[in-house]
Amino acid sequence: MSLATAANRTSTIRKWAVIAGITLLVLICAGFVLNGTLSRLGRDRIMQSLRENFASDLELSNLSVTVFPRVSVEGEGIVLRYHGRRDLPPLISIHKFSATAGLPSILLGHVNRARVEGLEIQVPPRSEQKENKEKRKRPRVGSFVIDEVQADGTILKTLPKDSGKDPLVWEIRRLTLHNAGSNTAMSFRATLVNAKPPGDIESQGKFGPWDAEKPSETPVEGSYTFQHADLSVFPGISGILSSKGAYRGVLERIEANGETDTPDFALKVSGNRVHLTTKFQAVIDGTDGDTYLQPVTAHFGNSTVIARGSVEGKKGIKGKTVSLDAAVDGGRLEDMLRLATKGRQASMNGAVSFRTKIVVPPGDTDVSQKTQLNGRFTVASAHFAKLDVQEKVDELSHRGKGQPQASPDDTVASDFAGQFKLVSGVMTFRSLSFRVPGVRIALEGGYQLASESLNFHGTAELEAKLSQTTTGFKSFLLKALDPIFRKKDGKTVLPIHIAGTRDNPSFGLDMRPAHSAEPRPASMRQRETNRNVGAPAGF
Repeated sequence: MSLATAANRTSTIRKWAVIAGITLLVLICAGFVLNGTLSRLGRDRIMQSLRENFASDLELSNLSVTVFPRVSVEGEGIVLRYHGRRDLPPLISIHKFSATAGLPSILLGHVNRARVEGLEIQVPPRSEQKENKEKRKRPRVGSFVIDEVQADGTILKTLPKDSGKDPLVWEIRRLTLHNAGSNTAMSFRATLVNAKPPGDIESQGKFGPWDAEKPSETPVEGSYTFQHADLSVFPGISGILSSKGAYRGVLERIEANGETDTPDFALKVSGNRVHLTTKFQAVIDGTDGDTYLQPVTAHFGNSTVIARGSVEGKKGIKGKTVSLDAAVDGGRLEDMLRLATKGRQASMNGAVSFRTKIVVPPGDTDVSQKTQLNGRFTVASAHFAKLDVQEKVDELSHRGKGQPQASPDDTVASDFAGQFKLVSGVMTFRSLSFRVPGVRIALEGGYQLASESLNFHGTAELEAKLSQTTTGFKSFLLKALDPIFRKKDGKTVLPIHIAGTRDNPSFGLDMRPAHSAEPRPASMRQRETNRNVGAPAGF
């Protein structure tokens, strides 16, 4: 290459460098000169976008936009009122926000990053939302997609259609949104604060696109985990619960399914720990948090409980009422007794089935005192765990068959059936039947959960004559009473009562007319026992 050629090339490069520099300088100067105009245009576009995308009137304390050399937006006191309604709480309020983006990103409709402080969303009741299909179908203008939004401390409220109910409120401790835009579904990762039991719920999923005309129909779906929830905040129960599951739907109606695991669940009334697991399907009213269980399957020990019902708020009552229809088929009696009664070993074992209505009102009362039950049950092939109690039952069976000298090793099984109600910690029974070979007992009465005291009255129907229930001189004396207690069907019917406690019951003839369903004081039970010391053995 000749020196002349090299000199010409150098000159050309210098010339273009000067031109590029001058052009860049001109653009920079133009940017600074036009910055105010472009900023005003950007500010107007943002305000228009907010109004249209949320179908709301816009109020703001401050909004500044800088376009050059990098797009920057800062705002304070942003308030969006749904269709300008001042009789409703603001749809969206923001204490402070900021956003940044490069010019190329803005030209492509993207904002790189935004930060929002003090965000509160209050979804109006469905009855107050408008249906405007034409507007909903019309493309929105001035929309951006924000690549990442950080909005820690967000509050989401959905207002119920019934003004007498409390709104559903979610406090979101940490919230990150990706690809946030009014026309698209955005992905999210959130940490939600759960009040009772206290703890953080970790959730991730998708939210949107935002339905401007009917916000309560905005889609949402995701999954969640909830760990280390201490159930002892509810009086009367204890245990550390964990849960995981998934949900989908719209804000006003969310379908959820999941499972819980509580390895050390216990009722205070017994103190016995059981490993409780559940699987559930539910529909959640996203406007007030009312939950409809369809169903819940709970498992502990060798028993399974299937329940359907609701957890609903009642007008004028703070908190929610649990109302369930529960069923057990082929469960184990020892599982139920271990959960609900004191003692490490259940007093009885056998196969149990029952149907019951369960109602648990809100409030800080011990769960054993406020839980209400109304149902019926059957127990088959039951045996008593305490040897002395089982021996009494065996002896009762032998005497009922007229075999008072039968071997005490001949253990018999007991069958139970009846109707029950639980109110204020007292279980009352109606049409309660107890069967062993040779004897059928019909009872009514009550059982006190806290004191474990018994008070039952009824009749014992024996296959044998009264005189055949014993031997020797006593049998001879009782022959005179056989016609009194012998019925036409050939059965002997005796009025009886059962008192004492669950672990130490006392049996006797009931020679008085009173039939109170409430357990009586211990002193009264002792007087009755003393009065019946002359009753035939086994009673």
